[in-house]
Amino acid sequence: MPFRTPPGAPRDLLSLIDAELRDRIEEAVDHGCLEAMVSARRHSGAPLPKADDVRDREEFTATVRALLERLRDEIPADTDEAARVAPTMDTRADEEWRLLVVQIARAKALPDYWQRFDAVRARFTTEYVASGGARRGVLGRLFGRT
Repeated sequence: MPFRTPPGAPRDLLSLIDAELRDRIEEAVDHGCLEAMVSARRHSGAPLPKADDVRDREEFTATVRALLERLRDEIPADTDEAARVAPTMDTRADEEWRLLVVQIARAKALPDYWQRFDAVRARFTTEYVASGGARRGVLGRLFGRT
């Protein structure tokens, strides 16, 4: 009996696992970044982020990249990661995609990945709130403001 998959989903089990992991990691990163932004705004008394605000979308995008970089730096790779990730890495892909592929490989390799993820996300949120959010943090550094 063939393995049942939703329409449009990968047909083989390994591809299905990769797709599910990618979706879970993307959702967890998005949720973590939105939580950090909302907490920072509440802490400073600033208006909450709005999906249709261009500056809020830019801040969100910068925050996603910052969290992915933090995850890459703080969740150590196992010794075989480079061999598993290199064949799946598209050299034309953007940096966020490359950072996400690294997290997929680590989630598959590390049995305690999600505990590590949550610990990094919690530290990231705490530091993000303490810094006043991306407007004074990530975006300020990108545009040379302090």
